[in-house]
Amino acid sequence: MTDPLPVTDDPAPAARPARARRWPWLLAVIVLAIAGAGGWRWWQQRQAAAHTAAAGLEQRVEALELRMAGLRRELRGQSQRLQQAEATNRVLRDELLGLGQRAALLEDSVSKLADPDRHGAQALRLDEVEWLLTAAQQRLTLAGDLDGARRAYALAAGLLDGIDDPAYLSLRQTLAQERAALDAQGADPRLAAAARLDALLAALSRLPEQPDPAAAAPRAPWWQRLLGRFVEVRRSGDVLLRAPSERAAAQDALQLEFTLARAALERRDEAAWRAALARAERWLSRLWPDTPQRRAHAAELRALQALPLRPVLPVLGSTLAQLRAMRAAR
Repeated sequence: MTDPLPVTDDPAPAARPARARRWPWLLAVIVLAIAGAGGWRWWQQRQAAAHTAAAGLEQRVEALELRMAGLRRELRGQSQRLQQAEATNRVLRDELLGLGQRAALLEDSVSKLADPDRHGAQALRLDEVEWLLTAAQQRLTLAGDLDGARRAYALAAGLLDGIDDPAYLSLRQTLAQERAALDAQGADPRLAAAARLDALLAALSRLPEQPDPAAAAPRAPWWQRLLGRFVEVRRSGDVLLRAPSERAAAQDALQLEFTLARAALERRDEAAWRAALARAERWLSRLWPDTPQRRAHAAELRALQALPLRPVLPVLGSTLAQLRAMRAAR
């Protein structure tokens, strides 16, 4: 009888399935490592390409900026050259216009010299008449000198009467009408205003500096006269200046306003004239009490403010315009 074979435990079959199960994991790890290395290398290459592209873009931007700066410099140079050319063209245009005007004046002078109606004493008389009428108009317009304008118009009328040409008969009639309008103006408004202002200044120096209680008492009621022994009530605008220093300063201010009014009168500046007289009227209530004389002087100041300082002549210059039209037509 044979002995049975002994039963022994063999570990090899159990280890082989465990190793077989580890191989897929190892392969997966190897594949992942290879993939990660490849991805890392690809990312590095992408970053390097991005940096290279950014550097290229920066270089191109710098090149564009340099080019833009150069274009701006060229544009500034072009604008300066254009401005210089425009200034040169403007100067040339002005010179060309001046040459055209001088040529027109020369042509006009030649045509006037060739005109048979402009030679001799008649042409000289007409030139002198035109000059006198122009001078009279300028004296009236700029200085308001009525007397000087009358003298100039009288001289022009005497010269015009010496011309025998019947074509100038209507011109003599127009000149006579304009002289009549000048004579109807009377005295110079500035001289009249100056005389009235001097008379007003002389009258102001005679006004009383303090109110007359005897004259004011009958007009006040009994209770006001009774209370007036203790309290005196006045409006703030009518308070008289009593201190010598205040009155002296107010007198100086009033004289200054009248001086400004005289200066405006010499310039015939109506706005400054009215403003100076209005300020002077406000000083009256501070220097002198309320009396009929002071109210009359204040009314005179207001009347002086309304005076015109320039003569008003609606027909001024009609003779000169007619003479120039006749000479241009002939």
